[in-house]
Amino acid sequence: MHEIPQRAEPARPHIVILAGGTASRNLTITLIRQGVRVTRLVPAWDSGGSSKAIREALHILPVGDIRQALMTMAYAEGHAGDVVRVFNARLSEVGNAAALARELAYYAQGAHPVLKTMKPEIAQAILRYLGIFIAAVGPAFDWRRGSVGNFILTGALLAEEGDINAAILAFKSLCSIAGNVWPISQARDLTLVARLKDGRRVEGQHRITALSEADAAVGIAAVSLEMASANPPALAAIGTADAIVYGPGSFYTSVLPHLLVAGVAEAIAGARANKILIGNMLEDRETRAVSLDEMAEGLRQAGAGQSVLTHVLAHEGAVPVERVIGASRFVARAARPMTGPVVIERDFEDPWHRGQHDAGLVASLILQLAAEGVRQL
Repeated sequence: MHEIPQRAEPARPHIVILAGGTASRNLTITLIRQGVRVTRLVPAWDSGGSSKAIREALHILPVGDIRQALMTMAYAEGHAGDVVRVFNARLSEVGNAAALARELAYYAQGAHPVLKTMKPEIAQAILRYLGIFIAAVGPAFDWRRGSVGNFILTGALLAEEGDINAAILAFKSLCSIAGNVWPISQARDLTLVARLKDGRRVEGQHRITALSEADAAVGIAAVSLEMASANPPALAAIGTADAIVYGPGSFYTSVLPHLLVAGVAEAIAGARANKILIGNMLEDRETRAVSLDEMAEGLRQAGAGQSVLTHVLAHEGAVPVERVIGASRFVARAARPMTGPVVIERDFEDPWHRGQHDAGLVASLILQLAAEGVRQL
């Protein structure tokens, strides 16, 4: 009797996304739930919020974007829902030291009901990492609006003697997360600097993101990072990608600077994959009056003449007038069309959420381009 040969399962496409922790969340979730392998490459220069307080206290690589991307992975894969609740929790914004200490102790002493429902090994690891962090920062630390997840992941980083990759792997193992999240660099204390069009400098990611209205009107000419080498797992992911995706996200602080890390532009240029910019839907203070064509050109300039961009997904609304949501205009196209990358124009707006991408439509186009890239090899 002859055995019927088993048909091999088709290889799952591998999509690498370069963006910050939050803006590409819906796209990440959509891709993962379609069975796609996703690697998130995130900034290593976050200098605001809870990350700012931790960086100033311990002088370590910021973990905020890593934490958010890992929680997105865990949520999308259906793992560790209770862990997501704890990691996304924040302490109160106001309150005296004693009140904040009591609130923190509710987590650190295992009294929170969610901790009691977790698998014992996960709860024990979380409490251990929290204890390490609390001991390291000392009593003078500013706990206001602190991210509990940032505290835990920083504790894991300290437990692994500063090796962020080992800390990520330890957490992934605990929560059975299949997808990968890597900081684009392992360098500590990276500072992002923006040069405005009038020559002034703005130092720090958090200051660039929150430009004043006057400075936003002046506009950003360029951003820079001190020399930093790329994280090896990030380069490895780029080399095995079926598609490399920029954004969506804050262009000058969460997307473009990845190409300023030594080795990243070269790796992307050498990757046998399409490289796709997802055009942001709305302007922010970083990109006031900056066209999508200018953003694409900024990526190409950061790539120093290398092939770092093949496609642009450009939102084209059905109504040919300038649209505004709140104080934000929709990102415009330049009067003279860009040359070089293939521009795919669609109405990418989510029909249920104004000013947000339709993640399903964007994901389908990315997968189509990933397949086309493979066929062209």
